[in-house]
Amino acid sequence: MEAVIFNRLQILINKTYYATKRYKVPATFALLYHEDPLTHDELGSFLRISDHFIQIDDNHYFLNFSHTNQEDAFKAAKNVLFGIDKHFNNQKSYIAIDTYDITKNPKIVYSRLEQILIETKKHSYTRIEDEDVLNELI
Repeated sequence: MEAVIFNRLQILINKTYYATKRYKVPATFALLYHEDPLTHDELGSFLRISDHFIQIDDNHYFLNFSHTNQEDAFKAAKNVLFGIDKHFNNQKSYIAIDTYDITKNPKIVYSRLEQILIETKKHSYTRIEDEDVLNELI
């Protein structure tokens, strides 16, 4: 990942942690993989107005489901996938969701999301997974 993109990711994660500490606002981080090109505007049309995202590369977006606990983030992720599936007319997109923990530094957050995404693409039929998919490997 480019240094500029990682810096933006750190800022977004740290701002989210601040909101959690200060205002007790929940959030959930996710990583979206899509096979075909997806513009900012296209992805934005599938997200809620309160959500934030950063493009990592041509096939990945980091998602911040703001004001959303993990259970509700699954529902939001399903809606995102539904929109992307309909847009591309395929089911080749995946979303990894990790447990929100303000003690994790941004590098760990992203690394765990990458690991979850890899396992989701290999083994999952749901196309949306959380850290439980990593526990299945043990």
